Amino acid sequence: HTGLFAAGIGRSGAFNRTLTPMSFQSEDRSIWEAQDVYITMSPLMHVKKYSLQERVGKLLLIHGEADENSGTYPMQSERYFAALKAFGIESRLVILPHERHSYRAKESILHMAWEQEEWLKSLDP
Repeated sequence: HTGLFAAGIGRSGAFNRTLTPMSFQSEDRSIWEAQDVYITMSPLMHVKKYSLQERVGKLLLIHGEADENSGTYPMQSERYFAALKAFGIESRLVILPHERHSYRAKESILHMAWEQEEWLKSLDP
């Protein structure tokens, strides 16, 4: 939610906390008890505001195709990516085939490292 950075990288992220309405991480309250926390902790809810900032960093999203973590299904990255694109924020979504929440295959780890390096190299000096 800041214009301080030229780029960001999100891996297997939870970009919409309203999809885990009963609790998440150390937040034990439900969305009905702490709606403001759920909204604040959901980058998806801030995309429009973010797009209007003077400096908007670009975002690389990487996600395992088979992520079964209840808070970070691949849909999280897909929907966040769609919102970023809709508001004109430069972004890229990489889905790693057959990978879960933690990437294990050597090829996936090397692919992730390559994507991140290329993303950061593309920044204006």
